[in-house]
Amino acid sequence: MTSSHRPFGLPAAVAAAVLLLASAGCSASGAPASVAVPGPPAEEAALCQALAKELPGTVAGLERSDPEPGSELTAGWGDGAIVLRCGVPRPEKMSDAKAQGVSANGVRWLLERPEGSGPRFTSVYRETYVEVSLDARFEHDAGPLADLAAPVAETVPCALEPECS
Repeated sequence: MTSSHRPFGLPAAVAAAVLLLASAGCSASGAPASVAVPGPPAEEAALCQALAKELPGTVAGLERSDPEPGSELTAGWGDGAIVLRCGVPRPEKMSDAKAQGVSANGVRWLLERPEGSGPRFTSVYRETYVEVSLDARFEHDAGPLADLAAPVAETVPCALEPECS
């Protein structure tokens, strides 16, 4: 009786081919991101549907690749590098007087830095909240917000008029 170190008794060449194919099939580079779909009230969902129709095909040079599950409330670019969710709940941090924010092409955003990921921005002073999560390569770059500001401004009305002008 001979001992074999090959998985499941397969010949070495077949085992190597199976392992190679399995690892290629598990590659995350072509897989769409997975995100939680928000559940806003109907009026806010209608604003998000209008926004979905105006979103660009590229953001920060990255091609559109929407996350799973597919929804008019979510969008993505660069296989999860940039993920937009529309109709999210108001972030708790928005009540913090020390919260940081940025402005991009006339749209103001709350900046949050979740542990273990890139920055997250949520629109402020709008009739629904739009959240944009960026991966670590955008740690010090809010540039993608510039590409998303015009569609947000056009489709999500200002809730506090002097703040949006």
